[in-house]
Amino acid sequence: MIEVGKMQELVIQRITKPGAYLNTAEKDDVDILLPTKEIPSNSKPGDKISVFVYRDSEDRLISTVRKPYAQVGQLVHLKVKSNTKIGAFMDIGLERDILMPFSETIGSVEVGKNYLVRIYVDKTDRLAASMMIRNSLKDNSPYKKDDIVTGTIYSINREHGIFVAVDEEYDAMIPKEEIKGIFDLGETIEARVKNVNDDGKLVLSLREKAYRQMNEDSEIILDILEDNGGMIGIGDKSSPEDIKEMTGLTKSAFKRAVGKLYKEGDIVPGPYKTTLK
Repeated sequence: MIEVGKMQELVIQRITKPGAYLNTAEKDDVDILLPTKEIPSNSKPGDKISVFVYRDSEDRLISTVRKPYAQVGQLVHLKVKSNTKIGAFMDIGLERDILMPFSETIGSVEVGKNYLVRIYVDKTDRLAASMMIRNSLKDNSPYKKDDIVTGTIYSINREHGIFVAVDEEYDAMIPKEEIKGIFDLGETIEARVKNVNDDGKLVLSLREKAYRQMNEDSEIILDILEDNGGMIGIGDKSSPEDIKEMTGLTKSAFKRAVGKLYKEGDIVPGPYKTTLK
């Protein structure tokens, strides 16, 4: 059976002007087109070929020899290409971007930013992405108390804390009392394992890392300000790309460092500029 959203080995049934038509070895499904430009050289009917199957812009099943960034059921970091009335379109490494519907989105997402999502096939048999990944995460991590782990923030709850996918595989939480500073969905963080619950879920602490990193980031911003005559043309409303280009920091790291410098009376922050006092 041919599966949408997965790499699979199919057999070339015939080659025509539009391309090669593929099917399973048992021919138990409809033939699927592999466009001419993607047919490997010297291919002939009867050859086996590894392809990814999805739906094209006209909603037809089609195959490609290109490997997407992820297959159905997998978690992956994808970049938002555009926001529309029906959701966000994300780059999965194919000619056609995939949709993350509003119903599968947590909070608002920014164009150009990466988010950790799960790939699935929706009711219309199309590839789609979802930020609702908790049920796809495991509880049996190999980590123990005081280990240092890296993960991606996949949900933020003001009442409980920050939820993190450690190694994009294991579920973890940073309790709200452990949180200092501003954090964004999709941000990659490093933390210490504070505790391992009876159910296997990790409880993390950011305090030591956050304060140390914030100091380093603040020094970076001060150096850049001094090198640019006391003013830089980025602020807390600037795009993540502009902030990254100017400082090398993520937008959330920049905002945390600017907040620290403002409290200490070193700078005057603004929406699109930051100035030394």
